[in-house]
Amino acid sequence: MASPAGASTRPSVVEAVPVADFLHSICACAHMGQGVDDPARVADALAYTGIRNIRDSDNVSAAFVDELISVHQRTGARFVIVRSGPDDAWLTAQVDASRRLAHAGALLALEGPNEPNNWAVTFDGATSVSDKDFTPVARWQQELYRRAKADPVLRNHPVFHSSEAGGSEPNNVGLQFLTIPDGAGTLMPVGTRYADFANVHNYICRKPLIIDDMAWENASPDFEDWIDGIYGEYGMTWREGFPGYTSAADRAALPKVSTETGWATQGTNSLTEEDQGRLLLALYLSQFARGYQHTFVYMLRDDPVQGYWGFVDPDYQPKRSGVYLHNLTSVLADAGGSAPGGGLAYSISDRAPTTHDLLLRKANGDLFLVVWSEQAGGSESVTVRLAGPPRVVDIYDPTTGTTPIQTLSTTKTVPVTLTNYDVRILRLQGATDRR
Repeated sequence: MASPAGASTRPSVVEAVPVADFLHSICACAHMGQGVDDPARVADALAYTGIRNIRDSDNVSAAFVDELISVHQRTGARFVIVRSGPDDAWLTAQVDASRRLAHAGALLALEGPNEPNNWAVTFDGATSVSDKDFTPVARWQQELYRRAKADPVLRNHPVFHSSEAGGSEPNNVGLQFLTIPDGAGTLMPVGTRYADFANVHNYICRKPLIIDDMAWENASPDFEDWIDGIYGEYGMTWREGFPGYTSAADRAALPKVSTETGWATQGTNSLTEEDQGRLLLALYLSQFARGYQHTFVYMLRDDPVQGYWGFVDPDYQPKRSGVYLHNLTSVLADAGGSAPGGGLAYSISDRAPTTHDLLLRKANGDLFLVVWSEQAGGSESVTVRLAGPPRVVDIYDPTTGTTPIQTLSTTKTVPVTLTNYDVRILRLQGATDRR
């Protein structure tokens, strides 16, 4: 995705990613199931922000599932339902509710227990103990996977792993794997299948202030001393040091989601709304660029009890983060259909280590090059150099609106100045390039 700092490389063809894939990675957590968020107002917030999927919790009643289906019918959003401290009865009810959602086209995935290090899990009469035994967690997750893949309606929907389970397991039941491989030395047998996707809660707010390259580092599959990500959950577990995917290449290729992350705008070490808005754009971009298929920001709406983490305030009015996300998703909005292949031959010169880029294509063939800076202070200037014939380039800044801030006619060089977690979207008119 990026060239070395200061590089002035010759343009080479980069394959574009369907913009729909990026847009579908934009997700958030809500609390409709707990009666905190109103489904109709949630639908309004989703339609405005462009958030595509919702994680909700602690309710699988028929009435609640009906409400989710109604939100889906209004917005197209899909859902995953999770519980803290589930038991056998919840497992059965969760599978049944997920099946109803799937029939309506409203199911995104099934997910295992939420943070079993904080809430005990009961399975077949045994209850997990956070500092002694996670066997009930392992057996619960294994059974969820078995039932989902045996169900003709659910089998094609992914199963997300139990969040925080691998890193926090006190005994080596193998929750640091999706499927336990030969030679793992775990208490559960080789071949035990838990999930299709690794699942982390890589909260980005683990520093007192925003730092350089924060979103990019937070999405890393490798060791970073301040993050709670793939390495500590699936590489070498943070609690007991059980080995999982010890190869960097394996961790990078691991199918993965983040079902909670974010930074609040009130409370200890909180951000200004401006800084939150800029950081969350970089977070979604960096997570997707580094292989996260879905990123759920905690949470959609501010709540005085659970915190001011949201894109909208308690009255469902957009904060800066909601406005900036609306602008980003509006510029990139895609009518759908199959995106044609192809890419763009380009390079970025004079880039700093904090400069990143992502090439997207719409179904109609339009190319959008997103360039963003994760420099916490000051500014950086780069030049995008295009191969081939000159092009018309529209430049958008999602912090200012949904219309171009500049249009360059028939150019092959695009100067871009970025300050303080800035994002620029370059719409490139003209045919795609081929390798």
